[in-house]
Amino acid sequence: MKKKLLFIMNNLNCGGAEKSLLSLLQTIDYSKYDVDLFLFKHEGIFMSKLPKQVNMLEEPHHYRYFDMSIKTAIMDCLKHGKFSVALFRLLAGYIFYTEKNAARREQRVWKYLSYTMPALSGTYDAAIGYLEKNPVYFGIEKVKAKKKIGYIHNDYNKLQMDSNIDNKYFEYLDHLVTVSDICGEVLEQRFPQFKRKVEVVQNIVSPTLIHEMSLESSNVYNNKSTTILSIGRLNQQKGFEMAVEACKKLVEIGYDIRWYVIGEGEERSKLELIINEYQLCDHFYLIGIKDNPYPYIREADIYVQPSRFEGKSIAIDEAKILNKPIVVTNFSTAKDQITHYENGLIVEMNSTAISEGIIEVMESEALRDSLIECLSKESLGTESEIEKFYALT
Repeated sequence: MKKKLLFIMNNLNCGGAEKSLLSLLQTIDYSKYDVDLFLFKHEGIFMSKLPKQVNMLEEPHHYRYFDMSIKTAIMDCLKHGKFSVALFRLLAGYIFYTEKNAARREQRVWKYLSYTMPALSGTYDAAIGYLEKNPVYFGIEKVKAKKKIGYIHNDYNKLQMDSNIDNKYFEYLDHLVTVSDICGEVLEQRFPQFKRKVEVVQNIVSPTLIHEMSLESSNVYNNKSTTILSIGRLNQQKGFEMAVEACKKLVEIGYDIRWYVIGEGEERSKLELIINEYQLCDHFYLIGIKDNPYPYIREADIYVQPSRFEGKSIAIDEAKILNKPIVVTNFSTAKDQITHYENGLIVEMNSTAISEGIIEVMESEALRDSLIECLSKESLGTESEIEKFYALT
């Protein structure tokens, strides 16, 4: 008998957790598992890349009311006689207005969103909320399953979430999964009562696939300058305003560089203003989401991750696989992936340190060669992590 699994996720937009889920779904043995996928919104760059064996469940109809302006949502609800939904959207609107912390806002709104979402039919062997907050809460409240698993993809201490809310939900989980040893230690410290539930399952990364896809395009930059690449959502976590400031310092000194960022997010307008203010339009480029980022990594001279925090960065692993000299900021889990001066540089979390790290890599051919040689000898594939996942289910 095949086991029946349900994965729950917000959407499949370009992000580390979404890419991690896609890799997991591409690795599962479908001769042993039937897989359903429940998304709050059927959108995202990875939708077209899902394995054909994955059964996509219907999108929850009322979720859209919590993802639009309150005026539009209330008017549409009243027009169609959805008075209870209108009430819950109104109550959620108060939280949207008064709660300034985005993570806690999502946590607190869930209780009203939950009222509008029916439970799923059927019973699963395992329900997996693949991201903190709503996917975990939905799996606990709305799904019948023999096992319930929740994922935390970041350093919990950096997420600014209300642990009192999570306490109530984590009580019902069989496993609390995260993606690195340090993230696991953080969860054990924050939730000692659930220490036995904490499991570490690394993101699945396939070097063979990454190398193959990196060769699908060439001359993606079309310039002779030193090329720097960063990848990530355009949000506060990723620290891209520090990257813009570092770029300004490098250009002022006289370095001929082109810095590209793959990703989208709520801080695009803010970053564009800074780029214009610093007159960096010919040096710093926000190039949006790319279906295949690997040619960009392969052809870059240096990969830079200026994040404030990470769980375990998939983009860093991908840059390591393609043997790129790497500069990362000293976020709490950086040492899980980078050993300073062995396979990359770890610098302090400010624009001056970032620019100085980049200069060190640019100016020292011996350092670049040493980093690349070390990376070329690393065993970076994590396909075997699927066995840890199987054991949880």
